[in-house]
Amino acid sequence: MKKMSRILVAVLCLMVLVGCISPAFAATAPYGSYTYSMSGEPQKSPDAYVPERIITNYDVGITPLKSAKDIFFDEEGNLYISDTGNNRVIVCDENFKVQFEIANFTNEHGVPDSLNSPQGLFVTEDLIYVCDTNNSRIVCFDHAGNFVKIIYAPKADVMGEDTIFHPVAIAVDAAGGMYIVSDQTYSGIFSLAADGTFLGFIGAQKADVPLATRIRRLIFPDVTAEEYVTATYNNCAIDSDGFLYVTTNDIDEETLTSAIKSGNKEYAPVKRLNSKGDDIMKRNGFFIPAGEIANISGGTGVASSSSSSTSGPSSIIDVALGESGMWTIVDKKRCRLYTYDADGNLLFAFGDKGAQLGNLSQPTAIAYRGSSLYVLDATLNSITVYKRSVYGDIIAQALKHTEDREYDKALADWEEIRKANNNFDSAYIGIATNLYRQGEDVEGAYKESLMYFESAGDVNGYSTSFKAIRKAWVEKYVFVVIIVIAVLCVVLSKFLKYVGKKNKEGITKLGKRTLWEEFLYGFYLIMHPFDAYWDLKHEKRGSVRGALLIDALVVVAYIYYTVGRAYIFNPSKGHVNIIYSVLTVAAPLMLWCVSNWCLTTLFDGEGNFKDIFISSSYALFPLLLFIIPVTLCTNIASLDEAKLISLVLTISFVWLGMLLFFGMATTHGYSMGKNILITAATLIGMMFIMFIIMLFTNLIQQMVSFITDIVTEVSLRG
Repeated sequence: MKKMSRILVAVLCLMVLVGCISPAFAATAPYGSYTYSMSGEPQKSPDAYVPERIITNYDVGITPLKSAKDIFFDEEGNLYISDTGNNRVIVCDENFKVQFEIANFTNEHGVPDSLNSPQGLFVTEDLIYVCDTNNSRIVCFDHAGNFVKIIYAPKADVMGEDTIFHPVAIAVDAAGGMYIVSDQTYSGIFSLAADGTFLGFIGAQKADVPLATRIRRLIFPDVTAEEYVTATYNNCAIDSDGFLYVTTNDIDEETLTSAIKSGNKEYAPVKRLNSKGDDIMKRNGFFIPAGEIANISGGTGVASSSSSSTSGPSSIIDVALGESGMWTIVDKKRCRLYTYDADGNLLFAFGDKGAQLGNLSQPTAIAYRGSSLYVLDATLNSITVYKRSVYGDIIAQALKHTEDREYDKALADWEEIRKANNNFDSAYIGIATNLYRQGEDVEGAYKESLMYFESAGDVNGYSTSFKAIRKAWVEKYVFVVIIVIAVLCVVLSKFLKYVGKKNKEGITKLGKRTLWEEFLYGFYLIMHPFDAYWDLKHEKRGSVRGALLIDALVVVAYIYYTVGRAYIFNPSKGHVNIIYSVLTVAAPLMLWCVSNWCLTTLFDGEGNFKDIFISSSYALFPLLLFIIPVTLCTNIASLDEAKLISLVLTISFVWLGMLLFFGMATTHGYSMGKNILITAATLIGMMFIMFIIMLFTNLIQQMVSFITDIVTEVSLRG
């Protein structure tokens, strides 16, 4: 008896322990949350949202839903469900208990009427707007479910005969203006006044016409070519400022993939439109807001996910707008949700396919109610509720403090977020941004922000902070800057006069020239290529040693360019390979010389290999003059001056090409036409030589591998 009592007590204790633990397990998400690094690799993240419950027809008190398409919450928290398959709209109170259904009504003519496959919903203070899709109209009801009016298909001269009004989503602004998505309209979003007057189309998508087709149309404008239609939108939402968020999953996968890689907003699956239809969405993240990135950028995908094998870009079917600029899109393909901030930075992604609480099967709509997210599933015929976690609350709080310009509080929030998730690049960006905004009031804040921007790989933010530091430094040392510039100008002027004097003396000098004189001759050559190349060959103003000196200095300059550029111009600094740096200069030079010598020997060229090498090496002189100053300038330039830096480098390479071209013409005594042909043939010859080298290298590798296998086989048999 005593033994039995002990067993009963142990069982009772175990039951109590399980009862205490089970709520914690109930809140555990059956999916992994993550963000993306700059390289497109998923980074694990604490769960910002966890599944809380599922709302079914039993909870609401209605018959089962059928292919439901949309949900909407009004300001009082009442829930509206578009039960498309049952041709009705369900209206529930804030506790999700049914109040009434809208299905049949008497229209303005006193005739009994009914909804036919209703989809999109929108609710204002006065009206319930229902997209009566298969009846091609918008039907409006009051908050008691009484019929008010019908907005019929608009008519206007700008609308073509093939324009079909098939409304699937609607958003209404503060003035009662309507924005309607029609899934069979390629001209954009219908914009209607409050009384239903057609105002026009906005936000028309750009048709993806292949380059070959564009060229063919340009050459043969009268020839009938293939027709390419624009993508259609599938959903919309409107924010408190009256800007319209629209989504599409109608963009060709190849086009969308290319847009994600290049950051091309023309083919973005989510846009933010103003009243004119201009896309004003901020896309300051590593990638444009488009959902999944790992399968696009070459990343490994999300581990332990039933949808990780799904390939291609996301299929975005809805967007929901939250607090403090947060917004969320839902991927129908992967049953996953992606939340971004107002700047387009990915805050977190979560969700997966499956039947567990929190997993989805066929999401069709998403909506915010306070901080919670509600996702409608057409297959499960239910609504999954996701509750924001403490981690998610801190992120929302940080965004709110930033929005309210309480930067010290926002900084503390982002620091806490970073401690919870040190892989979260947006946390580093948040810290850096708030440090930058405190820069004028807090000593060292600008410099500290640089460190965090660099950690997150945010070059734009880094450049902004750097400009603030540079501005403060210039204001403090303005006279020093002026003096340094003046001294540099004087020194440069004196040096150029000295170079001119030495080159002038070299004209009449007899006998062997010094290496220094041969080097200084490069300054004369870049400004007077025709005369200089003649003297270089016939008057021996240069030599092989002078050419080798220039080549060596160009290699050194290139190595310095590789390691000496500032972070803004070289975000991915890595290990410097000296051999690779030497080959970067030497390999193209030798390929050019060998290819040109082979051709000019056959086509009566007057120059030998030595002449070709010397002339080609002296043509590199502009690189020597430009690379080092450009590298120095990157350390005092911001991202705004990047185009100027690139322009200077481009000029140096164009200059090099011109010197090479004119040098070969003078060296070989060719006419302009013949030199053009030989130059083109030389470039082709370089590619042919590279092909032969690669082929020979591969053959050697195979021979070595074969011999190694034989030796291994013999040793094993022995």
